[in-house]
Amino acid sequence: MTMQGFVLAQIIQQISHIPLFAGLDAASLQELAQASRWREYETGEVVVLEGEAHPSLYYLQYGWLKVVKVSPNGREQILRFLEPGDTFNEIGVFANQPNPATAIALEPAGVWLIPRAALLRLLQEHPDFGQHIITNMAERMLYLVSLVTDLSLRPVTGRLARLLLQDAVGDALERPCWYTQAELAARLGTVPDVMQRALRTLESDGLIAVDRQQIRILDRPTLAEIAL
Repeated sequence: MTMQGFVLAQIIQQISHIPLFAGLDAASLQELAQASRWREYETGEVVVLEGEAHPSLYYLQYGWLKVVKVSPNGREQILRFLEPGDTFNEIGVFANQPNPATAIALEPAGVWLIPRAALLRLLQEHPDFGQHIITNMAERMLYLVSLVTDLSLRPVTGRLARLLLQDAVGDALERPCWYTQAELAARLGTVPDVMQRALRTLESDGLIAVDRQQIRILDRPTLAEIAL
């Protein structure tokens, strides 16, 4: 196998693991792989800028990104964190609209860009692919509705409790070096001082234990009551 063929095989393998493309035949996967382009980003670099047109679907192979809305005074609201295996910019591709948010690299990241033209051909040739897209967009909408509900109806302590319960693996939420209290505050729509008070409240009540590497859940039932 030539080096070019080896690289193409690697791309096909990566794309085949994307849930959006589940069930596609080998020829369709090869077509997507041949059209894809590779990009690398450094920590803090903007991957997608709000308001700009990006006619490609992005697949994050490694690294972490945050998707944010930024107010005129510079305050961030984190909409979601992206981890390896996630796709983003569906709105830019399938609605053919400028991206509604900015994506920023939290650490060195590698991304595959799959052009809109290749995806539209798939929609025409594979009706089942359209069903995957509808499901993906519906799940994203449900997530955003949940986020709006949290921001408008729950106090910060309740939002924090809910986030810990959702994101913890087992009873621990791991904290990479970039997952500071400032990032956590931005995700919950508040400021670091308020975030620190909420953490101290839950910790002093014996519900969680906090250190630099992780937040451990000590009392899941009580935390669930606070999250309601």
